Amino acid sequence: MKIGIKDINRVSATATVALTASAVISGSVFASTAQAATLPTPTITAKGGYVMNNGTAKTLYSKAADTRRSTGSTTKIMTAKVVLSQKNLNLDSKVTIQKAYSDYIVSKGASSARLIVGDKVTVRQLLYGLMLPSGCDAAYALADKFGSGTTRAARVKSFIGKMNAQAKSLGLKNTHFDSFDGIGNGSNYSTPRDLTKIASSAMKSSTFRTIVKTKSTKQKVTTKSGGYRYMSWSNTNAMLSSYSGAIGVKTGSGPTAKYCLVFAATRNGKTVIGTVLSSTSATTRTSDMKKIMDYSFKK
Repeated sequence: MKIGIKDINRVSATATVALTASAVISGSVFASTAQAATLPTPTITAKGGYVMNNGTAKTLYSKAADTRRSTGSTTKIMTAKVVLSQKNLNLDSKVTIQKAYSDYIVSKGASSARLIVGDKVTVRQLLYGLMLPSGCDAAYALADKFGSGTTRAARVKSFIGKMNAQAKSLGLKNTHFDSFDGIGNGSNYSTPRDLTKIASSAMKSSTFRTIVKTKSTKQKVTTKSGGYRYMSWSNTNAMLSSYSGAIGVKTGSGPTAKYCLVFAATRNGKTVIGTVLSSTSATTRTSDMKKIMDYSFKK
């Protein structure tokens, strides 16, 4: 078989194209690797921050991730987790709102779901009241309902014990709760890493996921007289409207905690979850979150 000049030229051209394509591919691989290596770590205002890949648990960002700090209402993630982990849980069972819950809100100047004494509210509705408007009255009602004991004080103590047992079962060394809502007595603390792990575990519940990504809800509750009223709640988590792919999780604030946020988002099949603790304002905690989330999605 004879090979002509045209055949040689064709083979040469094909090889050149192949080599060029290979160079382009190699170049793009090297470029993307270099980009990942040189991606500048963002600076945040918050004193602590942590982000991980929710699927692999790989750390994507870390700043004082294991330093214990007050957590404010991000504590309520564990409150919800304890409720949702109860055996034979009936989300439609009703809880009668007690005067003690509203008295507590007034005495603490706490965030409220505006629950009305005598109303019968389902456990599911209480979870919405807990996580959207950050109702400390809803937290109290849930602790009273799911704690054990013959007195309200005993039941609340029992419930907080369950919160700490959950933390221990997750292997968390730097988390302790002394309240059901984050209004602690000096021993309510966690870390960015621990809170992220708590949220990641809570997000395994489809009910929890549905609630924390809800921007607002209108719930029909039964009144003391047997009638009904509607309760309207909006989510305090502004990232649900301001960050593409956001799916939760919970805001928190307080005199000691400052401004906190536990957050999660999914983009292109990748879910990233994290926490910032002790930022200086609601605006800066959102800015902090966006910086480290954008950074983490690029890694």
